Amino acid sequence: MKARATRKDGYAHELSVREHRLIGDEPESDGGTDTGPNPQELLALSLASCTAITLEMYAERKGWDLGAVSVEVDCDSKAPGRGSFDVLIEIPEPLSEEQLERLRVIAGKCPVHRVLLGENEINDRIEAG
Repeated sequence: MKARATRKDGYAHELSVREHRLIGDEPESDGGTDTGPNPQELLALSLASCTAITLEMYAERKGWDLGAVSVEVDCDSKAPGRGSFDVLIEIPEPLSEEQLERLRVIAGKCPVHRVLLGENEINDRIEAG
């Protein structure tokens, strides 16, 4: 998978992956034009969507009706080198305590969750001209 950020104007960048396009920017208070979420917000959105999809796939395999699942991520990434993510999963359909606990465990297995908790490697390269 390759993702690309290409500068449009100021801090606003067109973000592309496969055939999808969206805008990443900074709020006006940080010098941007607020035409899209900032990188930390995009990270929180990635965790929220991945968690929701992971739970829905699991529930589908189990034959459980979850209804319109909602996942809210409160992200604090102000500390250097550390981030804190509080994830609230709302399941509108009634489930047993055992099912809810299983879903909580499964939420921690979503790919984005695992990347955020794991040791990652980033190799930066610069090409000019």
